[in-house]
Amino acid sequence: MGDIIAFILGNFTLTFLVIGLIASMISLARAETPRTSAALMEALISYFILFSIGFSFLYNFVVHVFFGELSARLIGWRDSPFQAEVGFASLGFSLVGFLAFRGSFDLRLAAIAGPAMFLLGAAGGHLYQMITAHNFASGNAGVICYTDILIPITGVTLLWLRHRCEAAGRSRAEPGPIGGRQTA
Repeated sequence: MGDIIAFILGNFTLTFLVIGLIASMISLARAETPRTSAALMEALISYFILFSIGFSFLYNFVVHVFFGELSARLIGWRDSPFQAEVGFASLGFSLVGFLAFRGSFDLRLAAIAGPAMFLLGAAGGHLYQMITAHNFASGNAGVICYTDILIPITGVTLLWLRHRCEAAGRSRAEPGPIGGRQTA
């Protein structure tokens, strides 16, 4: 049981991604029928942002600020003031994620773009450390490295799909050139 808890906490980015998917499915199951593609995309993007950005970066803040020595050791580094800086940057991303949970497209774009650049940069750093320093510590290689790439790709894809559904809905609802409804 201890190993399972350690895996869940040590791979928090994957944990929060899965929790977000579960929350999306629960939200859809409770939604009124018919369930449209727009409703599906709204559930997926909103809970992705809430969990993979909001809660995940809040967790990252707590670990780096209050347990900096532990998080540095898991990454394969020595503890430094950099731990707190990463933590407070994570707190900012978390706050934007919470605000964007039910927010506008622009707010959601901000909630995904900033963390995406951070995570892709971290993935590059992990890969560099694996190649040059042979650092295969659990917090540098493995699940964390994969999710540092997967989370940005997932966020951008979900945001794009949600935007497409919204645009398709608008175009179907707009009057056509003769006053009728356009079809998409």
